[in-house]
Amino acid sequence: MEHRDFVVVGAGVTGLAFANFVRAEVTARGRPPPSLTILEATSAPGGYCKTVLSDGFVWDYSGHFFHFRHPEIEAWLRQRMAGQDIRTVVKRSFIRFAGRDIDFPFQKNIHQLPRKDFIDCLVDLYFREDGAARQASFRDMLYARFGRGIADKFLIPYNEKLYATDLGRLDPGAMGRFFPHADIADIIRNMRVADGASYNATFTYPRGGAIEYIRALEHDLPADAVSVNEPVTAIDLRARVATTPSRQIAYRHLISSAPLPSLLTMTGLDHDAAALSSNKVLVFNLGFDKKGPTEPHWLYFPDPAIRFYRVGFYDNIMADDRMSLYVEIGMASDAVIDVDAERARVMADLAREGIVRDHELVSWHHVVLDPAYVHITERSVAETARVRRTLAAAGVHTAGRYGGWTYCSIEDNIVEARELARILAEVT
Repeated sequence: MEHRDFVVVGAGVTGLAFANFVRAEVTARGRPPPSLTILEATSAPGGYCKTVLSDGFVWDYSGHFFHFRHPEIEAWLRQRMAGQDIRTVVKRSFIRFAGRDIDFPFQKNIHQLPRKDFIDCLVDLYFREDGAARQASFRDMLYARFGRGIADKFLIPYNEKLYATDLGRLDPGAMGRFFPHADIADIIRNMRVADGASYNATFTYPRGGAIEYIRALEHDLPADAVSVNEPVTAIDLRARVATTPSRQIAYRHLISSAPLPSLLTMTGLDHDAAALSSNKVLVFNLGFDKKGPTEPHWLYFPDPAIRFYRVGFYDNIMADDRMSLYVEIGMASDAVIDVDAERARVMADLAREGIVRDHELVSWHHVVLDPAYVHITERSVAETARVRRTLAAAGVHTAGRYGGWTYCSIEDNIVEARELARILAEVT
């Protein structure tokens, strides 16, 4: 039996950030560094922030771009990324609607729509049936805030493609601060002077891909801190012991960023599995022989006839001379995926939309993110809170997007890890 002050399950952003912060917090109190092991089930750290290099293209598992609200966190990371070409980019994103590109977000740019669609949206916005009492779901919230025109033309079809579920299931606040709210005054004002305000109006991205942030988080950790290819198979909450295929580790505290349903299976804790639903996302990374559209960083596609919901342009972010895309398809968690058929459909739709013309596909890669987007419902919120309380009482703390079964940014994960490290350093 091995013994550790901290066992961290998952070597993604959250787990690595926690390891850094808890070591700093403990030593700042004049104590020696805590004993700590990070257990990673896959062959490399990073979680979904892994990067693929192929034929000169640099791709992530999906677009992982950092939107910093905490300058001290960005500075801390950059100090550990010496020599990296880190771009700060002012976002240019559009919605493909009725053959034209509308500035994102849709609800603030309805004046750019074809005249009939604009009038439909404006009239429905003005005469919408507002009322907080009727906002029982995400769909209800969209209708109440924006009217049927805006909701039916973009907000509902796009988000149903993304979440791969009925929006009537989701909580009104399912996207939290990430949903671009706007009232009538914002929308009318934007017709004259576009403000472009959003949580990710600017973002940073290193030429080496998102993995460079993972390397920054590994920079100060002991060389043997991360153990790869070592999944946790069971956690004994009573004895406080984590079991892997090769050993057992007794812990004082266990911090998990693993998807909450997976953690609950490891512990054997009774839970409402049906409450913790999510979708999965099939991502294609596609590299072509020459440049394509030069302006967008992202294009959004609400049209149900188009297979994907979003296309990102790495080449426009990095000013490269060959088109480099990531293409995202939302799917139900139990969907069976035919990769070749899906790729053929994607290529056909890219051609239909004029993104691919006489281009030659020279390299490609795919990955399935499962889970991808958590379905935040009244039931899931209650069940997540309940099981997290039970786990915490047994020294198990969940964190991160999937550990907390929530919707948040990469930076949010770092902030949460920092606060958890501060709290646990006090009692270690």
